[in-house]
Amino acid sequence: MNTLKIALSAILSITTYSASFADRLPDFSWDTVPRYMHVRKATSFTPQEVEYLASFPLITFEKTTGAKEFGGTEVGTWKAAKAVKAINPRTKVLYYRNILVHYSAYAADAQLASIPDAFLSDQKGNTKLVRGKVPAYDLSNPAVQDWWLTHAKQACGSEYIDGIFVDGNIKALEHGYLKRQVGDAKKTAVEQGYHHIMKQLRAIAGTESLVVSNIIRARFTDAGLEYMEPFDGSYIEGFEHAVGGMSRKEYMAKGIAAIQSAAQSGKIIAFTIGQGSYADTDMDMEASQDSTKEFASPNNRFTYALALFLICAEKHSYFMFSDGYGVDNGRSKYWMKDIPEYQYPLGAPTGEATREGYVYQREFQHASVTVDIEQETSEIVWKQ
Repeated sequence: MNTLKIALSAILSITTYSASFADRLPDFSWDTVPRYMHVRKATSFTPQEVEYLASFPLITFEKTTGAKEFGGTEVGTWKAAKAVKAINPRTKVLYYRNILVHYSAYAADAQLASIPDAFLSDQKGNTKLVRGKVPAYDLSNPAVQDWWLTHAKQACGSEYIDGIFVDGNIKALEHGYLKRQVGDAKKTAVEQGYHHIMKQLRAIAGTESLVVSNIIRARFTDAGLEYMEPFDGSYIEGFEHAVGGMSRKEYMAKGIAAIQSAAQSGKIIAFTIGQGSYADTDMDMEASQDSTKEFASPNNRFTYALALFLICAEKHSYFMFSDGYGVDNGRSKYWMKDIPEYQYPLGAPTGEATREGYVYQREFQHASVTVDIEQETSEIVWKQ
């Protein structure tokens, strides 16, 4: 009888968790290309911009959002989220926080001054270790761990925020990153501190809050899937090049397989890709062993990017094609500009993508997709 009670309790617990997970997921439809928005603006969004933002099911407001006007990213993000939800309460809004890199646009940063040794330092005492310009948190410091988690809890506690976007995971987990500056033992301790924080974050964020990370990357043994458990999904960037001796095509194929696996398991995928030939980050700056592809036109690049997304996408996968996240002073030519393909009927996929060599194909109700990651060519035939 006791065994039965335990089994029933476990089933009810799983059912409750599944229900709460489903409740916190963004809206999704295959009617047209499902889209995501990742954006920052140091001042208030205009009414027209807010209306545009409210058309997205999932938004991350990046660091510095509203910071110039409201004195910090916290209030700036809450103001922007409140405005969006006044138009569309169903839009899910994520609050951005980097787990390792200290970006000084938050009111909470003032509390760091009272924490001894909050930042990593090299043998000379220099703390500006990231790109030689920005400090990195010492995640092995319990006081820093508590500070970061307290800030995350406060952010998720807002009625206008639906969860947190955790960036900087790759830098924290890649053992070689900053190891030369801080030493092997300290970097190992930082990695351990990272895992401690992530274990606590799910409970602190609450069952109603989303926790999305920038975590899938083919540089890891299992492309980041080994770290996915605490997260509801992953943001995707910087996977079109070679790292660690792998060719670009092999690195991409491994990344695609990981994205497909995460998406098929029900995780959110925020697939973000740039208009440039490659959208590298400062973690992944190794030159490709293959020649860099120069696309004949922005339209060719867009089709290739969208095709990559479509061979990976499942329910709760979202696409963003951009030339950067900052939209102050007209910096982005794609901001509030709809690309025609976004209006084309898409329909659900008829099955998973097939692969032959480095060529992937997939059928949707209203589109046929082919992409060759070796030649970097693609075709989407829209069946209108």
